[in-house]
Formats: sequence, structure tokens, C-alpha cells
Amino acid sequence: MYSRRNFPSLSGLLALEAVARLGTASAAAAELNLTAGAISRALQEAEATLGQTLLVRDRQRLRLTPAARDYVLQVRRALDGLTGAAHRLRSGAGDVLTLAILPAFGMHWLAPRLPAFRAIHPEIPLNLATRLRPFDLAAEGVDAAIHYGRADWPNAEHLLLMQEEVLPVCAPAFLRAPLARAEDILTRPLLMIESRTGDWGRWLAAQGLPGQRPQAMMFDQFATMQQGAIHGLGIALLPSFLVAEDLAVGRLVPAWGKPVPSNGAYWLVWPKDVAPRPQLLAFRDWIAGLLPAA
Repeated sequence: MYSRRNFPSLSGLLALEAVARLGTASAAAAELNLTAGAISRALQEAEATLGQTLLVRDRQRLRLTPAARDYVLQVRRALDGLTGAAHRLRSGAGDVLTLAILPAFGMHWLAPRLPAFRAIHPEIPLNLATRLRPFDLAAEGVDAAIHYGRADWPNAEHLLLMQEEVLPVCAPAFLRAPLARAEDILTRPLLMIESRTGDWGRWLAAQGLPGQRPQAMMFDQFATMQQGAIHGLGIALLPSFLVAEDLAVGRLVPAWGKPVPSNGAYWLVWPKDVAPRPQLLAFRDWIAGLLPAA
């Protein structure tokens, strides 16, 4: 049970979060469309309710007391959760499962499997939104996201979906035959994703050639780099799941060697401090059932 006697007002929580982030009552007042006096009164009421000093003046700025630092983090998460809930309510999406996906993984790994989920759970509407970098799940009203890298998304639970493997590939006409040695890669035009500029260096190190930082043509997404390789622009280091069909039909061929593990993996992530909705639990259990037994 909540007790209003021990719970600051929403105006007090909003004022505290804004001042903690912006540093002054005047800046918080401008953001919240209030007067500086109203901000000060809201902060005083919050301190009186909690029985704690939350802010101290440091020259021209207001600074959180040690006791208030963790509290403000919890307040921010709670406000983010309310924002996300309001967004879903306004959009009529209370029953919708919203997933943020990475374009290449979503198209080539997840999308072919989703009809099976829809067949099992036709009652769950599903929205997919493309995101390339981590973001605040609760603030954007997203139930879960696909994450590439390590298990390091802040304040999130992680489920390992797949360790990525990469393979250097090119158009059949680009090479008459696969290269004789891994180091011969360095004599050919290379293609690279701008968000993963260390991939070629790591691949070369796995072939016994450490310390290499080759130059390459840059692309912002795998899809465009994949097409660049198909049309003969150079050798691309691409995830094996992404090029499986191109290899099978001969649009691409291996330039050298076999797939090797990359520096990251694909994860399903969801907020740690928010109870998962039934729709997310159903999706998480379904996707976990697709994975190889540990």
C-alpha cells in the first residue's frame, strides 16, 4: 500500500529531477514552465515529506546531497516508466508488444521466425521499430530491444540470442579464385561499417596478423555494404547469417577462410526494474525456445 504521507508530490519529484539534471532552479523552472519560486516550494515540500536534505547550494548551482543521488536515479526511472505508459495509453497500444530491432538482424534472423510467434500468439499485436544504438527503453515506451555487443545495456536484463560470426566475401567476378593467404586481403579494396571500424583489425588478428588497421570504404549500414560487395566494390566482412542466401545462390563468394567469431553477440534486452508485461513474457519465452540448449 502507498502512503501519501511519505510520498512527495509529483510536482516535487519533477522539480527534483529537473534541478538535479540542470543544476539551477531557474533552468528547471524554464523547462517545466513554472516560476523559480514554485520550483523552490516544490523542493522544500519534497524535503519535508522525506525528512532529508536533498540539495545544497554550491556557488551558483544546486548539488545533490549523497543521500539524494540514488533516490534521484529511482525517481528518474519511475518518471520514465510513467512517460512510457502514457505514450502507450495515448497511442491505444496497451496490448501491443513493441520491439526495437537492428535492421540487418531484424530482417534476416528475426523476421523469418516471427510468423511462428504470431501463429502461437495471434492475440498479441506486434510493432517493430528500427534503432541502431542503445536508448532508454522505458522513456520511449519500448518493451524490449535487440542489442549487438556485450551484455552491457544499462539497467537491462539480457538474453543471449546468437554469437556473431563474420566472413570476408565479395562478388564472384571480383576474385577469380579465393585468396591464397589471409594477408592478401590487404592488397584488395575493402568495405567497412563506420560503427565497427575495428572489425577488419580483429579479423586479421584472428588470422595471425595483429596490429593491422586497413583503410576501407565506409558504409553506415550492412544492407548497403552488402550491395556494394555484390556489385564489385570490394571485399566486405559480413555476418554469416546475413550472407547465407547470397552464398547459396552465388551472388557472393568467400574471399578467404571460414567464418570466425566477431567481437560481439546479439541479445534480447528489457528493463531490469520494470515488471515485464505478459506480452513480453510470452515473446521472451518463445524466443528462448528457439535457442540451442546451453
